Amino acid sequence: MATKEEYTIKSRIWIRTKNGAFLGFGRVALLKKIDEYGSISKAAADMKMSYKKAWELVNSMNSQHSSPLVIRKIGGKGGGGSVLSAAGKNAIKVFEDLAQKNDDFLNDRMKEIQFDDE
Repeated sequence: MATKEEYTIKSRIWIRTKNGAFLGFGRVALLKKIDEYGSISKAAADMKMSYKKAWELVNSMNSQHSSPLVIRKIGGKGGGGSVLSAAGKNAIKVFEDLAQKNDDFLNDRMKEIQFDDE
């Protein structure tokens, strides 16, 4: 006799605009790494992503929001770098909250589903 399995469900979320993807798990991970390192290039390297790809993602997010999520600092004595704006930090918070609520909802619904023949 087989044991009864406890199922969970996993989904992916993308927030889109008419111009395409705005936020998803990968983009949020990139924002968090930029916040951690203060640099798009260091964030990209840590994620094993090309700088060009990281910059394209940042540019896409910045262009689809009313204010930039990532602000580039001009180089100089202390060097350049990038920082998250308040909008960027809020985007992470909103996305992660939405993803958690989505997971909670789906897993609650999954408990109601029966795969048995009964």
